[in-house]
Formats: sequence, C-alpha cells, structure tokens
Amino acid sequence: AVKSAFEHADVTIGNSLNQGYYAYVNLDGAQFTTSDIHKIRDKMEKIIAHDTDIVMEKCSAAKAAEKWRSLGNPEKARLMEGRPADEEVEIAELHNYRNCMYCKLLPSSGYINLFDLRPYRNGLLLRLPNALHNHTIPKYRDDDKLYEAYADCRRMRKYTGISYLADLNDEIRKGNTDEIIRASEWLQSRQLEEFAEKVVEGHKKVVLIAGPSSSGKTTTAKRICAEIGRLTGQDPLYLGTDDYFVERKDSPIGPDGKPDFEGIACLDLKLFNQQMEDLLAGREVDIPEFDFLNGTKVFGKRITTLGKNQVLVIEGIHSLNDVLTENIPRKDKYKIYISPLTQIGIDRHNRISTADARLLRRMVRDNQFRGYNAERTLEMWPKVRAGESVNIFPYSSSADVVFNSSTVYETNMLKTFAEPLLEAIPESSPQYDEAQRILTFMKFFDKIESTDAVPDNAILREFIGPRK
Repeated sequence: AVKSAFEHADVTIGNSLNQGYYAYVNLDGAQFTTSDIHKIRDKMEKIIAHDTDIVMEKCSAAKAAEKWRSLGNPEKARLMEGRPADEEVEIAELHNYRNCMYCKLLPSSGYINLFDLRPYRNGLLLRLPNALHNHTIPKYRDDDKLYEAYADCRRMRKYTGISYLADLNDEIRKGNTDEIIRASEWLQSRQLEEFAEKVVEGHKKVVLIAGPSSSGKTTTAKRICAEIGRLTGQDPLYLGTDDYFVERKDSPIGPDGKPDFEGIACLDLKLFNQQMEDLLAGREVDIPEFDFLNGTKVFGKRITTLGKNQVLVIEGIHSLNDVLTENIPRKDKYKIYISPLTQIGIDRHNRISTADARLLRRMVRDNQFRGYNAERTLEMWPKVRAGESVNIFPYSSSADVVFNSSTVYETNMLKTFAEPLLEAIPESSPQYDEAQRILTFMKFFDKIESTDAVPDNAILREFIGPRK
C-alpha cells in the first residue's frame, strides 16, 4: 500500500507495539504527515476490496538474491546468498509487489478487512484483531516505555553495526562469535547497573519485577539484588510471589471450569500485604514457602526481618499490579517490566516477534529442566499467552523502566537446542504446522553451537543450563 501511494518510499517494519505493529516510512527525507496516513489507508482498503490472490513463486536462493539486489533490498539478498544456491525459497506477489515473509500467508488480500492505522512518534501503527479480540480492534494503550526500550535497541544496532540477520551471520562466519557474546552481555550488565543505581539514589524501598513467561525474571531479579548489594553493602531481601499462592483447594476456578493459577485471585493477597507492611515497619515475619507437590504453604522455614535501609525485591507476574502492593506508597516503589525485545530484524520487513523469542526460550527450558517435549510446550503456549494478555501486558505501562532481556546472539544459539526438538514433531501432530513455521524462519540463522563464552550469570543460562 505504501509503495502504491508513494513510489519511492521505503518501509521498515519495527517491533510489536501498542497492540499492533510499528513501522517507519521514509519518504526520501520528507516529513511524514497525517494526510500520508490517509493515502496509505485508502490504498489498503482498495487492496482488501479487490481480494486479490497472493501468489507464491518458488525459485532458487541464488535467483532470489539477484531479485532482491535489483529491487534495492541488499539485506534480503545477503541472507539468500548465505543459503545453498539451489535451495528452494518462496517469494510472495500481490499486485506486482514482491516480498518474502518466511511464513505461510493467507490466500488473498480480502481475508483481513478490519484494521486501524494511525500515526505514532516518527512512524505509524498498524493494529489488527488478535486472539482475544478476533472480531474487533483491541482497545488502544500507549506503550511509551516499550517504545523507549526499542529506541535503545536501535541505538545499539548503530553502535554494533549489526542491524539485520545477514550482518550477524557474517560476524559468526568470520569467527567473531565470542566478541559478539561479550559485547551483548556487557551492554545488558551495564543497564542492570544503571537500574540499581536509580534504586539506591532514589531511596526506593521496594523493587517490583514483572514480565511474561520466559522473559528471564528470576535471573534478572538475582542480578539486580547483586548490584544493589554491591552499591549498599547490604543484600536485598528477595521474594517470589509464587510462595503466596492460596491453598490449592481454595484456588479460583477459571471460565474453562479448571483451577486458575494465573489470575491475581490465586494469590493470598491479605497475607502478602500484611507481611509487606510488617517487613517495611521492621517487624519479624514468617515468609511462607509454597509446597507445589501438596498444594499448600509451609511456614517456619524463613522467619526474617528487613533491615533499616535494606531493599525488598519482589518478582512475579503480578508485581506491577498495584492491587498486589496497595499498602506500599508509590514513591517507595521502583517498577521494572522485563521482556526479550528482539534486537535485530531478519530483514527490513521481517522480525522475530517477542512472543516467538520467548517461545524458543521456553521450549528449550521445558526440555532441559521439566522433561517436556516441544509438542507439549506448543500445546500449552496459547493458554500461557492468553493469561499474559490479562495479567501482565495491561500493567507494563506503569513500569518505571523496561528491561530488554534479549541478547543479539540468542536465537542463533537457541536454534542449536530447539531445531532437533521441533524436527521431532510428527506430521500427524496438531502442532506440526506451528513447528514448521518456526523451523522455516530459523533456518536462516547460522547456528552457534558452543556456549562456552556465555557467562554463568547470563539470562540465557536460565534456559540453556549451566556450563558442562
């Protein structure tokens, strides 16, 4: 639609944002205006009304590379040049416009006829129905903190010179993998140090850490504790909200008739708030440990007090929901939202979604530590994501900062672990198509097989395990 409205415009698809997709449109340096949005929307509506077939053309990787160079997409060409020359790839065509999307597309342009297009910052937002709102556009919310985190990613790409997957693959082939790992981990460590400095300088009493599944909350919380301890000489008191589950027999029942272990009602809020109030007042408390085997809280194992200037660090999926800490003044809280925000694009039009980045992490961790195969992880994933949309994402905008737990190299390393797990899923499985979708985009990532350069305290170690 942009190419139809502005022949020489260049589009770059950014990360998911504000329950939609953020994109930059370069109009040869001209200022992007609201009237330009209207022109693009009109083109999109005409494309939808025509309901034109999306034609899939198969060709060799070598021919695809030639095509992308001729069309002014060098990063796509370089990615294809890294594949075997005779490997078959697919190019999608719609109204004489061609692109490669690394996944199966809908048959024609009329399938999605409901969308919202609006200006945002220096670009635009495309918002569509989703799994929870499949017949409506979800209510708009401004994820301004996420936007700032993505802006940090863009600055990092300029700093490292790695903007697209082809850049990263080139560095791996040159033997620079260890340097990439060290640089990526250093940048992440520096950001955690800055957060700890803000907590100490702001005299914050409570640090609250939340994020979706497989974002690296546990490791991040421990590293934040270490940094605060280094600055103050006193280790923070670390709490996980999972120890405050209600007795399993008292668990609330969800809409599906099964116990709901995701909603905030599954936590003993009365006990939690009372103990937080007592701790901050200097009183002794008996912090429970939840026995997941028997479904009950166990007391008497962790009787403690909070020192006068000791910081309390709380980690859990509901930590940013003020209902959890309603008795603690806002000025005393420092809220951190954590998520792996993928730092590079496959090319200018394709990114690994944050959800896929987390899915790969969870798949590897489930296999390494929980005995689950990839089929089981994929089966559970939709329910996990549905819970996140209700319990986590709506509160991300209340965070003081967003921490990007992703590293530039991690998908290349996770591929080594995840690829055989996905390939083991049989064609007869309901999860086969999803496994093939992931394998399709992952094949363009050069593997990083050695984990030796990954530090012992790296967030990725939470998923791939310790050094052997």
